[in-house]
Amino acid sequence: MASAKPKDAITYLPWRRGGERLQTIAVANFKGGSAKTTTSIYLAQYLALQGYRVLAVDLDPQASLSSMLGVQPEFDLAEGDTLYGAIRYDEKRRPLKDIIRKTYFAGLDLVPGNLELMEFEHETPTALMGRKTGSSEIFFRRVGIALAEVEADYDIMIVDCPPQLGYLTLGAVCAATSLLITIHPQMVDVASMSQFLLMTSDLLSVVRKAGGDLNHDFIRYVITRHEPHDGPQAQIVALLRSLFGNEVLAATVLKSTAIADAGLTKQTLYEIERGQVRRSTFDRALESLDAVNGEILDGVKRVWGRT
Repeated sequence: MASAKPKDAITYLPWRRGGERLQTIAVANFKGGSAKTTTSIYLAQYLALQGYRVLAVDLDPQASLSSMLGVQPEFDLAEGDTLYGAIRYDEKRRPLKDIIRKTYFAGLDLVPGNLELMEFEHETPTALMGRKTGSSEIFFRRVGIALAEVEADYDIMIVDCPPQLGYLTLGAVCAATSLLITIHPQMVDVASMSQFLLMTSDLLSVVRKAGGDLNHDFIRYVITRHEPHDGPQAQIVALLRSLFGNEVLAATVLKSTAIADAGLTKQTLYEIERGQVRRSTFDRALESLDAVNGEILDGVKRVWGRT
């Protein structure tokens, strides 16, 4: 896979100024199939193309984000080569700097994932019962502590959460400065998201009482796989906008064969040549992706106090 931009085409310098905190954006949803990983990789690549220093963190044991960025989870990773290596409870814990990998995409680094991440879900209850950690390193703080080790090296981090409300997801939500919740505008997906929000609210209230930091700069809902001319979808999108107002991004990610076709070769529209798929389909899909990602970047800039 070739880099989408030559390294000398963009200058990667620190974009954050004094007093501006690192933006850690967690992309989450309880239900699989909501285009969570697609949203994560397109946002990460878009930000890198704008010259930001980006770290993508794959917290999903299925590791689709890692695969899209050129890592074969089953073959390329040894023990401790995922974020689990930096948040585990035993003496084999490693610095996150030793785990981060450069990707073929200029300006974008990766903390890969694989099935090893499930070990954190299995070991955390034992650690809690055995009180193996102090309050400063309780499970919901461990992800944030690990990411803070490399805070000076990046402007923005994108965390692709697993499609379940486990310890890893809670850790990512606590570490995040902002949240993106992906929604496929079908009633079954909206019902699932409702359950996700209710469960998350209940669990985070417990985390907050235990001292968890839940000071998010913004929470936004991203409508994905959108078919604007589909009547039922249009009604659901209108419902979401009436319920959540400006928290729903104005732009939507269109359902597109161009995105699916690029994914067949583990690539994105930011990587392939314009002529590899039908031109009109390519342009329409890329326009929607740029609009969504640009809107998210505008939110980051507002947090940083920029126009």
